Amino acid sequence: MFTVNDFMTVNPKTISPETTLSRILELMKREGCRQLPVVEDGKLLGIVTDRDVRFVLNSPFISQERKENVELLDKIFAESMMTRDPLTVSPDTPAYIATEMLSIYKFGALPVVEEEILVGIVTVTDFLDHATKHYRNSMLVDLMS
Repeated sequence: MFTVNDFMTVNPKTISPETTLSRILELMKREGCRQLPVVEDGKLLGIVTDRDVRFVLNSPFISQERKENVELLDKIFAESMMTRDPLTVSPDTPAYIATEMLSIYKFGALPVVEEEILVGIVTVTDFLDHATKHYRNSMLVDLMS
């Protein structure tokens, strides 16, 4: 049986509670990720997702003046926008349970923790990549037979 350990990204990019929104945007763009676990001393405190970022950026407190927005991005911190104590899985969680959680709650990712320490993250994309490779390989086997 597959477990989360078979799919997860080990040692994902993380941020601290003091990380600014401008830095979060930069990391998400550079790393091509939509979720950043918030950790302190290795312990998971929360998660910031692209949805959280969009919610903040669409806030009525964000003006339409570009200069003011740039300054504001350095005054908004992960701690104020993160989802605290997110649902998590362990590396030993059966993969089907993690996929059900992602589907039921409409999450893009689940932090993977072991003894309260973040050890990875598993995303919808991780599962889709695996399914695509499996399907592609089975197609090649069928073509060769």
